[in-house]
Amino acid sequence: MAAFTFTTEWQFDSPLELVCDAIIQCQSWPQWWPGAERVEKLVAGDADGIGSVHHFTWKGKIPYRFSFTLRVTRYIPGIMLEGVAEGDVTGTGRWNFMRANNITIVHYTWTVSTNRLWMNLLALIAKPIFKWNHDQVMRQGEQGLTHWLRIQYR
Repeated sequence: MAAFTFTTEWQFDSPLELVCDAIIQCQSWPQWWPGAERVEKLVAGDADGIGSVHHFTWKGKIPYRFSFTLRVTRYIPGIMLEGVAEGDVTGTGRWNFMRANNITIVHYTWTVSTNRLWMNLLALIAKPIFKWNHDQVMRQGEQGLTHWLRIQYR
């Protein structure tokens, strides 16, 4: 398996609560995030969403799709959301939220290993391409969420 750690920072001129809500409500992602083709809730989890499980299907700029389930393992409202992924990739995703200088800052860390044979075989030479693809998907997410927040909350 090939291992990857991707980090992303998003900044929004929107209240922290609105940004957090949009990210926590992942079933809405396909409405504003072009790379998120499908999100399906499999398990509801507790009142805070801990233990909830969703199935995600993603498509980036490179013509392949990958999917995984993600189980929420930690949630601190307005501060952090973390989950464990299993499927085409295995690992953890963690959203950190903060407010500074009237800007909402979102840090995302995606630490995963690939489980698809072709990804593992190509990982050594394709690592920069996988990173580029991830960065493009995340850029689309930031742009999509910026637009979504304007439409939904202004």
